[in-house]
Amino acid sequence: MVLVMRFSWFVSAAIVATVLSPSLQSFPPAEAIRSSKVDSYRRFPGQIASGGSLNRFSFRKAPLFRNAGECSSALGETGVCHPSLVHVAITLDADYLRGSIAAVHSILLHSSCPETVFFHFLVSDTNLQTLVRSTFPHLKFKVYYFDPERVRSLISTSVRQALEQPLNYARNYLADILEPCVRRVIYLDSDLIVVDDVSKLWSSSLGTKTIGAPEYCHANFTKYFTPNFWSKQRFSGTFAGRNPCYFNTGVMVIDLGKWRQFGYTKRIERWMEIQKMNRIYELGSLPPFLLVFAGVVAPIDHRWNQHGLGGDNVRGSCRDLHPGPVSLLHWSGSGKPWLRLDSEKPCPLDSVWAPYDLYGHFT
Repeated sequence: MVLVMRFSWFVSAAIVATVLSPSLQSFPPAEAIRSSKVDSYRRFPGQIASGGSLNRFSFRKAPLFRNAGECSSALGETGVCHPSLVHVAITLDADYLRGSIAAVHSILLHSSCPETVFFHFLVSDTNLQTLVRSTFPHLKFKVYYFDPERVRSLISTSVRQALEQPLNYARNYLADILEPCVRRVIYLDSDLIVVDDVSKLWSSSLGTKTIGAPEYCHANFTKYFTPNFWSKQRFSGTFAGRNPCYFNTGVMVIDLGKWRQFGYTKRIERWMEIQKMNRIYELGSLPPFLLVFAGVVAPIDHRWNQHGLGGDNVRGSCRDLHPGPVSLLHWSGSGKPWLRLDSEKPCPLDSVWAPYDLYGHFT
């Protein structure tokens, strides 16, 4: 049984940890379906999963996950095009791998029908298939290579070096990378955990919109762009006739059919080209999405992105939850829970992330 999480901002971290910890809850057994074909997007680098920089990683094997009784019959060894699948895309790289594994673990643990969840992993410099398979032996997934050179010349400097990594921009190319039969996908960052059934997010209505995400219209939207942007009508005029609100691109439901139809990848790339010449923003891959989609986003309940738990982009200070129910906790910002836990200087809410961590060092 999937537990719907409800607690307010003033609940102490100890109570939160008790409510959300997988070790303290009862969930139906579930088993994801095995399908591990590696898909090469353009080209795939040499396989080094058993050596090189990955030697420092070791993950405990996750438990088996099976569908609950109310789910449809098992899908078996079905392909990626099966209409019953829930598609989730996540990036994998050495710096955030621990977070990605925890995110996958949390999704499977809280899903009523984990056999329907298909993961699309985007990588740029390593083949992580072996590691993922050893951690999730029955997981249904595919690995896609994203060539960093595709975006390297488009990336400008940001307030934090981590925001300049090419793989951060892979989300712009999901419509090109994933199979044409995949017409909807949930994109998730690697620094979050899901504490509700992901199928609820999957079923969000997008109406006529291309993407859906929690919007935050109370945020100061002007701060996401430089004075140079706002002082020139040819730039700021892009929001004419729109009511733009901030949204976090770490949690999005994307209609890939509409994305392909209207060529949104090229629109995003055009803004990145303008940025290189005119310096109209400071925050990496977020502003181009705001320029293209802010004001035309299908709103999704805020419970699906309790973001900002990593603090600001410089100090990574501790943050509390926003008021309201919680289905997803997101450590956006510079502070990551695994780093703070390892340094023995965790924030209170980092204890909520810890039970989903499957990481251990090689000895």
